[in-house]
This record gives sequence, C-alpha cells and structure tokens, in this order.
Amino acid sequence: MLKKTFLTQNPSINRLLQLWAHRYVPDLTIFETQENSLFLPNLFECASPEGRMATAAKLEDHLIQIKCQMASLQAQSLYAYIPNILDLSEAQRLAHYAFLVYQQLSAIYGEVYSPLTRSIQSISLPLDKSQGDSMLSWAIPPIAELAKTLEPVLLEFQEQHIATKNWLTLGFLTTLLNFGNELIFAKLTQTQSTRRRLSLCEQVLLLPYFKFIEEQVAIPWERVCAAAASHSLTSPAFILVEQMFPQSRDIAQAVYRKLMTLLPHHRSRRGGLDHSGITHSCLRDLEMFQAYLWLCVLEGNMVAIDKELVGLCVLVMTGVNVKWEMVERWNNVLVEEILDRVTPEQRRLLKPYTQGLKKVFWDCRDRFQGAPDAEDMSRRPKVA
Repeated sequence: MLKKTFLTQNPSINRLLQLWAHRYVPDLTIFETQENSLFLPNLFECASPEGRMATAAKLEDHLIQIKCQMASLQAQSLYAYIPNILDLSEAQRLAHYAFLVYQQLSAIYGEVYSPLTRSIQSISLPLDKSQGDSMLSWAIPPIAELAKTLEPVLLEFQEQHIATKNWLTLGFLTTLLNFGNELIFAKLTQTQSTRRRLSLCEQVLLLPYFKFIEEQVAIPWERVCAAAASHSLTSPAFILVEQMFPQSRDIAQAVYRKLMTLLPHHRSRRGGLDHSGITHSCLRDLEMFQAYLWLCVLEGNMVAIDKELVGLCVLVMTGVNVKWEMVERWNNVLVEEILDRVTPEQRRLLKPYTQGLKKVFWDCRDRFQGAPDAEDMSRRPKVA
C-alpha cells in the first residue's frame, strides 16, 4: 500500500535506493539475438530528448482513456460476483484517475533526460553490474525523484477506494493498473500504424516505467528504503535486508515454481497458476510479501504486516476466490525459501518475523474462502 514517504540523505537509505532503482534498469537481453542486435544502435536515438518526446507522443490521451475504460470493465468483470462492489459511475471515475496516472507518466517520460556517461555502442551483452550502473544514469531518472513526482497522482488514484466506501475496491485498483498496463502496451506494440507503434527500442526503454507504477501502488519498496534511516550500514538488520533486497525476484520465481508443483489444480476466478496473468500477479505479490517482511525487520515490529498486509490479502484473495490452502502453502514455501538463503545468525534474527507472518495469517484463516474444517483448525503453523 502506498503511503506518503519522506526520504532523507542517509548512507543506509542511499544504499537501498540504489538496489530499488536497479529493478527498473531496461532489459537489454533481448538484443542478444543476432536479429535483434541490429536495433541496439537505435537505442541511443530513442533515449535522446527528441526520441523520448516522440515515444511520449505515442501515448495519446484518447488511446489511454479508452484502454483505462477497458481495463476498468475487465476488472469489474473479474469482481462481478461481489454484490455492489462498484456501479458504472464509480468504475468510470476509477478509470479516469488511472488515466491521470498514465498521463503523468507520459509527461515524465517525455521530459526526463540525462547525458549518456558512455556510448550505447560500448555496452556488451549480457549486462554486468557495472553496466547496470551506467544504464541507470540515463535510462530512468533518480528513483526517489521519480517516486516523488508520481506520488501525488498515485495517492489520489489509491484514495478512490475510500470514495467508493467499499474496501474491496483497494484490490480492484491494483487489478485495474495491471490490466491497464497490459492493454496499453499491447495496443502500442501491435497497432498496424507504424507511426504510432512502439519500436523494439522504445518498448525496452518504456516498459520499466509501466512496471514502476504498478509496483509503486502494490509494493512498499520506498517505505523499506525510508525505514533504513534508523540503521547503520553495519546493523545486522540492515545487512540482512541489503542482502535479500536484490534477490526478491529470484525468490518469487523459486516459490512460484514450487507452488505450481504443490498445487497443480489450484484455480482462482482468473484461472490456474499457468495463466500468464496469474503468474504476473503472483510474482508481484510474492515480492510484495517480501517487502513487507523487510519493512517489519527494519521497523522492529509486525505492524505493517498485521495492520496492512493481512487485511489487504483477505480483501484481494477472497475477492478472486483464493482459498486458505493456497495462502498457507504460499507463506510456508516463501518463508522456507528465504531461510534457505540466510546464515544461522540471520535465521535467529528473522525468526520473530517469519513466525509472526504465519501467525497473523493463521489467526484470520476463517476469513478466507475455503477455510479449513474442524479437524484442520486444530493444526498450528510450523515454527520457522
């Protein structure tokens, strides 16, 4: 959940900001193939001020408005079984605020530019870490600046669930951005008009911005960075979070593979675990769980998980018919995967938080559809 966040100049915060920014380095691995490598020299042109303005111009207001309305209808269809979750006017209002988010994103993309620190032709593939640092200097603005610029419009978008007087719309908003990203990007890459179609280079440069807005509403990475303010670079809690932060995607993918094996017949209202949309949402949410865990570790309490994450998951997961079995397996496998990647000392540090994560979900298990029967209710979560 996005909250107004203040980032100060602090060595620990700056270290985590660098890790956060690396999540949005453009993926150049697509240029490793001989066919696509021909496009690599054009990347410089697309990253220039003129190139960015040309790309932003393709994000036409009319196109975005239509796709936001379509995304709202898709999300409404997904949640249609919930009585009175949204009426047509509320759905249209949410689509309008989503449009404002994309409009702001387009303006930022068209205006942002920093001189290249090295020639694009000198980048070898695949990228190593030092090249990633170079990419950050021109591909995206400073992450704190990007977050600060988008914060007002994203908060305004998020606050619309309050206006509907229905907390279930909080999950609807995340789904709306997810569908919006898919529909807008699909239209811009598949249109028959070469003038309006995104080139391969434009797609590579623009995609991280779409990823950012969806994650910024759902994943509290910025708050994790801010929470580092009270820790020195030698703090065990900070060292743990710094170590695990860049592994979040790998951890999410490893957990998801195990869940597909453990629950091959699981289905939500959107489909099975092999559905591309389900995969995308689950990987994002597995990273969200990790971010909340690291937020609790740095803050030294379970408030963020207890007061935010659990309530959000009850709303969203029950909203799409995710049963308790999936939630329980999800938490167990995630905790096991994290603990497998840390030292014995770090496991001891983590124990109150991993136990706490399982316990707060266990305590509200009856709120999930498909809650366990009387025999299952006697079981206690494993200690980890």
